[in-house]
Amino acid sequence: MLLASSVPALGGGDALLRLAVAAALGAAVGIEREIRDREAGIRTHLLVALGSALFTIVSAYGFHDFLTSGANVVRADPTRIAAQIVTGIGFLGAGAILREGLSVRGLTTAGSLWVVAAIGMAAGAGYYWPAAIGTGLTIFALWPLRVIAYRALERVRPEERRLVIELREGHSGRGVLQLIGREARRLELRDYAGRRVITAELPGVDEELIARLGELDAVAGVSWRR
Repeated sequence: MLLASSVPALGGGDALLRLAVAAALGAAVGIEREIRDREAGIRTHLLVALGSALFTIVSAYGFHDFLTSGANVVRADPTRIAAQIVTGIGFLGAGAILREGLSVRGLTTAGSLWVVAAIGMAAGAGYYWPAAIGTGLTIFALWPLRVIAYRALERVRPEERRLVIELREGHSGRGVLQLIGREARRLELRDYAGRRVITAELPGVDEELIARLGELDAVAGVSWRR
């Protein structure tokens, strides 16, 4: 419970600063996603951070006039609106998750949107250093850590060969999947400029398998590399 005379207020300059910081930090994370041509880029991350900051400011300071409008004692919960951001951002993140054939994309982008919402809330609450540190760690996780993890895991990962199969127009990859589906550790089906391509990582590729794949009517070409 708060006395009407002790309800905190936020000036226009401070509000502008918080919104600007939130937008800048959100855009910084979005730049990395934009460079990697992901579903959500600079504008989406900027808007999520900015919206989260604005919701936080409104939740904490937006009802100042109402709370000081005459009652000697009022009830106030500055986290009531901001708390809904945590659950509400999940719907936006789910929209960034896409299924392409046998692969799923967008999980990392959905996570970055969720973190950007937290960054915007921190900036909206005036916690600039946590917001800045969170932004730095997020960019590190999305870019340098990805490269470091890939190089470190590549040394201990079992030897695999990547098989790339191009399908003829109007054909499905059912026959291909029947041949390699059980042995493949990872399968992706994508469209490249009108061409459907299946990419599979196998523990081993032999000439017999390549020959059997080449005999399928649906297969236009087969290549493999380590």
